[in-house]
Amino acid sequence: MIKALIILLNAQAAGQLNYVAGSFVWVEDPELAWIDGEIQDSKKDEVTIIFKSGTRVVSKSTNMYPKDPEFPPNGVEDMTKLAYLHEPGVLQNLKIRYSGNKIYTYTGNILIAVNPFQRLPHLTETSTMMKYKGAAFGEQSPHPFAIASSAYSKMINEKRSQSILVSGESGAGKTESTKMLMQYLAFLGGRAETEGRSVEQQVLEYNFSRFGKFVEIQFDQKGRISGAAIRTYLLERSRVCQVSNPERNYHCFYMLCAAPQEDVGKYKLEDPRKFHYLNQSSCIELDGVDDSKEYLATKRAMEVVGISSEEQDAIFRTVAAILHLGNVDLVNGVEEVLDSSQPKDEKSYFHLKTAAELLMCDEKSLEDSFCKRIMVTRGDTITKSLDPNSAALSRDALAKIIYSRLFDWIMCKINDTIGQDPKSNSLIGVLDIYGFESFKTNSFEQFCINLTNEKLQQHFNQHVFKMEQEEYKKEEIDWSYIEFVDNQDVIDLIEKKPVGIIALLDEACMFPRSTHETFAEKMYQTFIGKKRFNKPKLSRTDFTIKHYAGDVTYQTNLFLDKNKDYVIPEHATLLRASKCSFVSGLFPPSPQDATKSKKFSSIATQFKLQLQSLLETLNATEPHYIRCVKPNNVLKPRIFDNNNVLQQLRCGGVLEAIRISCAGYPTRKKFEEFVQRFSILEPEVLKSCRDGMTACKRILDRVDLKDYQIGKTKVFLRAGQMAELDACRAEALGRFATVIQRKFRTFLCQKQYILMQLSAIELQRVAKGVIYVNPLGLFEVFYYVINEILLHVDYIFFIKVFMLDVRYYYAVVDSTFMRSKFNVGKLARHQYECMRRKAACLKIQKDFLMHISRNAYKTIYASAIYIQIGLRGMVARKELRFRKRSLAAIVIQVLYRGYKDRTYFQRLKKATTFAVCSRKRALARRELRKLKMEAKTQENETLQQALQEKEVRLQEIVEAKTQETEKLKHALQEMQHQFQEIKEAKTHETEKLQHDLQEMKLQFQETKAVLIQEQAAKKVVEQPPTMQELVNSLEKKIVQELPTNVTNYELINKLTSENKHIKERIKLLEKKTSLQKLSANVTNNEFIHKLTSENEHLKEQISSLEKSMQDEFPINATHNELINKFHSENEHIKSSYSQLSPSQVCSLEISLRRHYHSRTSPSSSSHLWSLISNDLYHRDIVPTTPSLQASRHHTSTANFSSSLRL
Repeated sequence: MIKALIILLNAQAAGQLNYVAGSFVWVEDPELAWIDGEIQDSKKDEVTIIFKSGTRVVSKSTNMYPKDPEFPPNGVEDMTKLAYLHEPGVLQNLKIRYSGNKIYTYTGNILIAVNPFQRLPHLTETSTMMKYKGAAFGEQSPHPFAIASSAYSKMINEKRSQSILVSGESGAGKTESTKMLMQYLAFLGGRAETEGRSVEQQVLEYNFSRFGKFVEIQFDQKGRISGAAIRTYLLERSRVCQVSNPERNYHCFYMLCAAPQEDVGKYKLEDPRKFHYLNQSSCIELDGVDDSKEYLATKRAMEVVGISSEEQDAIFRTVAAILHLGNVDLVNGVEEVLDSSQPKDEKSYFHLKTAAELLMCDEKSLEDSFCKRIMVTRGDTITKSLDPNSAALSRDALAKIIYSRLFDWIMCKINDTIGQDPKSNSLIGVLDIYGFESFKTNSFEQFCINLTNEKLQQHFNQHVFKMEQEEYKKEEIDWSYIEFVDNQDVIDLIEKKPVGIIALLDEACMFPRSTHETFAEKMYQTFIGKKRFNKPKLSRTDFTIKHYAGDVTYQTNLFLDKNKDYVIPEHATLLRASKCSFVSGLFPPSPQDATKSKKFSSIATQFKLQLQSLLETLNATEPHYIRCVKPNNVLKPRIFDNNNVLQQLRCGGVLEAIRISCAGYPTRKKFEEFVQRFSILEPEVLKSCRDGMTACKRILDRVDLKDYQIGKTKVFLRAGQMAELDACRAEALGRFATVIQRKFRTFLCQKQYILMQLSAIELQRVAKGVIYVNPLGLFEVFYYVINEILLHVDYIFFIKVFMLDVRYYYAVVDSTFMRSKFNVGKLARHQYECMRRKAACLKIQKDFLMHISRNAYKTIYASAIYIQIGLRGMVARKELRFRKRSLAAIVIQVLYRGYKDRTYFQRLKKATTFAVCSRKRALARRELRKLKMEAKTQENETLQQALQEKEVRLQEIVEAKTQETEKLKHALQEMQHQFQEIKEAKTHETEKLQHDLQEMKLQFQETKAVLIQEQAAKKVVEQPPTMQELVNSLEKKIVQELPTNVTNYELINKLTSENKHIKERIKLLEKKTSLQKLSANVTNNEFIHKLTSENEHLKEQISSLEKSMQDEFPINATHNELINKFHSENEHIKSSYSQLSPSQVCSLEISLRRHYHSRTSPSSSSHLWSLISNDLYHRDIVPTTPSLQASRHHTSTANFSSSLRL
């Protein structure tokens, strides 16, 4: 359809042309697509054309395109610069560039890449990447690096995400172009990243990607790569079980069969030709590809993306299990159950057992998953056996779902390894997806692929249209809306709800009894009358869709099965029960299984949603396009199939982009180029116009061309106007050529006429002179004249002049005889004389000719000899020179070879010396490093040993300090315990003394009372020691005893405070000791010294404390003795006072009070006296009376209160 539109558009323009003889045109050819020829004759509607092969055809003028006679021999880099932008012009340009290994060509901003099917290293070198880095678009030759550089620059400068869409059919080089793009983006972004190699190892032209992928490369604000993600679309599962000849299955199977013998034996593999999934095609090995090396490269790639060795082993076991599953042949079972199946023979059982071992599942369960189905009804479970065909389909379904889940796991692992940057706002997406596909058998996969290409083509058309409008705005020309073929009706036919093909397919999949026949019938009823939908006449289940690239007929046989996205429950249950965690992890329990949900899941619907998400991403970016083309189907280099390439250009939308360009102003020429080419139409324009725009306007006005546009830098012409200008130019060239030919021919004729005239005059002069002297002697000069003329004039011209002179001679002779006709005798004599003369003349001529011939022969002979001599001399001289030169060359060669050998020997000697020195240096450095390492090792060992010794020593010190600290702590605890016991003893003694003093006070009061009552009765008693002596002795005792008790209390307080201080020091020491134990490995002498000083200080404090205790404790130690002494003295005083009368006792008391009152403070004396009196009365020294007791009680109470206040 696109081709018809292009032909119609160009034919309308070509119909206005008048093809002239000598013009070159393109004519359609069934074998070569287009063939060029030259017009010999042109009529109204028919044109006679002759081809280079000599074939002559007659064609209509509407079925041909004009050919550019000035087409560059190497083609053009941008096809928008072609004079004629049509199919044959595009095809010619691509073919010429492909023959020169120039595989990349622009069509505006679109890059067309033709697969060379050979390695071209200069296209991927680092120097090539450096050349394109920072270069403006179009500054360098076409290349994917230029597209990537343009996208990167726009992302940095415009702060907008970019996308690069790589499309083409299988084998066109999409994946290689994608790799080059990511390699260059990693080069620009400063990170070697990229896409990890999956299990499907990629190799040059045989690298057919059977899945679509969209790679998002994320960049930070500085333009450096910060993350990446890979999204995949529509993996071709069916290739696992079915392979078309001569294609291969996925590369991983062949690589695993070519693995080292150890791995092959572990997985029980053998030659690929013995596996059913691989021997369906004759292509087993690829030229230039070593599967064993690719296996090792794949393992290294797995390590790069973070796949552990255990996971690698599980992956290869899973892949090997798939191969073994394919070799399980199934036949009818021996059971009485109808339509049962079982493995065919021992070989099938062996592969079944091997597959079960590799998957780590039960062999019987694996067999039942092929041959049986479990149907759950209300309250019952039914087991249904499958026939061999259904069981084989179940086996293939298991292989396909395992491979699909394995592929998804690897892609997730790659994404996890690469990592994404959630903060990135700039990205460049690279889309590598299938091209348009149309085969003899087109199934559900081709349907989804062509839907994708329809959506992408619509996006592509809108983008090309937008670029056209931007070009017009940039050049500031007037333009109107350009109409282009919109394929929205095809997209609506496929995916519109509720009457689209996908909606009908989902509806059919949800009904259990639906078949592909009912689905096809439903489509026929729904889409009848649709111009994009047709029903083939000879089929009841096929349907045809008119895509933008052509009609495609689809077979609905497997549409329903392939659209159902579910895993057979028996397969899922089997693999989830696998003992291999990797295999069971490929089939995690889904939410639908957990909730028993039966919601239908459709592959087509999921794919449509994925496609919608992809287009949303692409619409948010600025797209760039790369169209990959496969030049031939035999995958050989330097073969360019015109029809194949032309079909791909139509399918890839390149010609549609050209058609959109043709709908506007397809021909665009810069002012300089236009004036240089068409200045012949207005010769004066070069002299009078210095401005290119004005010159272009004058030329176009001269031709009277309409509907053109002149921009700021270019001339924009409609389709066909360039051909019209070329026709005018050819016509002008024809007119000028005629004038030039006429002038040149006139010049040649004038030159020949002048030469003939001069020759005739010369002949006439000679002939006239001979005739008048000797009329018959004219023939004597003929030989001379002939030779002279032959030397100067051509033969034809000489004949003409000779005939003229002969006629003149006969006229002269006739006139002579007429004058002498009356003289007969004279005439006879004259006749005789003439005869004699004639005979003599003949003899003379004979002799003369003989002489001339002999002389000529001698001359020729002499000349030949001379020439021979000269030639032989020249040959001899040449031979001599050659010999001399050969000798000189030999001498030079000898000298040069000697010099070369000496130089080579010197270089070799130097290189040997250098190599020996380098080797010695290397050995010396190695020995030095070895010695250094040994010294360092020995030093390290010494230091380690010293460190260990220090650690041991430090540990011993710490342990000693710890033990010493424990001892000190224990000693302090014992001292504290002693202090507590002493404190308790002192308290008890103090209480006892107070109790004794109270008792003495009471006794003293009683004694005093008794003494007062008995004073009169005991006057005659013997006088005891004087009162003054008793008082002094009692005062002395009290003064000695009372400070002892006070000192004991002060000592207890002092010891208590010191005990607390010691406890605090011990706690601090324990804390430091614990810290030092934790960092014992990093201790040093300073810490040891500090610990030692702390210990010494503690020892000094303990020794000073012990000393002070030794100084103080004797007082306390003798306290019991003093108390005993005090008791004994009290007994003595009591016995002394027992002899006193009451009056004496009272006087003693009064004197004591006065004495202590005068020497101490009132409170102290009262307190002291109360103690003495209480002690006296308590000891019953003084008798008691009621009045005395009352007085004593009042006095003691007051004194006791004052003592309490003190």
